[in-house]
Amino acid sequence: MGGRSSGVPLVEYGALGSTAVTVWRGASGTRPFAGAHAHDFLALFYVVSGTVHRRVDDRDWELGEGDAFVVSPGAVVGPAEPRVRADLWNVFFPAAAVDPAAAAALVSWRGHPLLAPFVGELRGGAQRIPVPEPERAAWLRTFAELQEELTARRDGHVEAARAHLTLLLVRLGRLGVDGRGQVDPVVAQVFAVVEERFAEPISLRDVAAAVGLTPGHLTTVVGRATGRTVQQWITERRMREARRLLVDTTATVAEIAGRVGYRDPGYFVRRFRAAHGRTPTEWRVSGG
Repeated sequence: MGGRSSGVPLVEYGALGSTAVTVWRGASGTRPFAGAHAHDFLALFYVVSGTVHRRVDDRDWELGEGDAFVVSPGAVVGPAEPRVRADLWNVFFPAAAVDPAAAAALVSWRGHPLLAPFVGELRGGAQRIPVPEPERAAWLRTFAELQEELTARRDGHVEAARAHLTLLLVRLGRLGVDGRGQVDPVVAQVFAVVEERFAEPISLRDVAAAVGLTPGHLTTVVGRATGRTVQQWITERRMREARRLLVDTTATVAEIAGRVGYRDPGYFVRRFRAAHGRTPTEWRVSGG
């Protein structure tokens, strides 16, 4: 876990492993995060049988057979159920798994057409999307094929897994989503500023000045829309670039620190270790 959102632990995708998509079929009692938490990735669940209860952003949901359920990054998810009641598929993935070539995949996820089902009223949070009975067999096949690709890890499995995930998202989008699928223009402007200037030593005050708002007002707007602070988004973008540079280049840790906006390499190392549980050097040696 790396940080907090809305007063609860913030689970980062790296805590799940190094694969682009995480998927498993399991009962509702097997959730990997037992306590209340938020996460920086997207989550898709599909109930095969039984009943599932979820609490997201202070709203209680009851899900039954054939229900798909999506949870957006930053939403506060309540503690796991004490009793196992259902069989369901669980799929977790970062926005970069959908479009790895995007320049700002994680910070601009709300604007991606395939991810519109995760954008609901106000900040998004969660949505229940019933799957018609004639389509459920196809959904089950796709989940199984996605899991098989990630388990067997044959040549081309990354591309194949991405294709299966895309197919699931296309099917989800065709079901008619109760969400605006729109990006708050102020939030979009903030993400553009972060993407353009994350390599500089920018602060909340700098971003607020760039979009013409007070720091307090901007904090409220971004918090309501994404469940995270401006500084968290700046840090997330810097850490993502740092991870890429550690794996893809031979630049020193000090050089990487400077390239992602940290003047003090020691502070960068502390921030990286706080976010990932490992130092940059340890991350590089392990290959991510």
